[in-house]
Amino acid sequence: MYIVYVLKSIKKNYHYVWMTNDMEKRLQQHNQWKTKSTKAYLPFEIIYTEIIDDSKQAREREKYFKTWKWREELKRLIK
Repeated sequence: MYIVYVLKSIKKNYHYVWMTNDMEKRLQQHNQWKTKSTKAYLPFEIIYTEIIDDSKQAREREKYFKTWKWREELKRLIK
């Protein structure tokens, strides 16, 4: 099982998309300065997740989440 997730920085206008098989551990890593690419945007909150059984499908979904089309959909979902 894989979780594709979208994090939102609480203090800055920044979203982060990735996938993991341990969401609790991964969020903790982000919020404790253990992820180099997100250090400048701490702290984070989870704003969207999807559970996917297959790693290849999860990777494809993650790629889609990084497109502008998805970002427009996300804006509608979180309002």
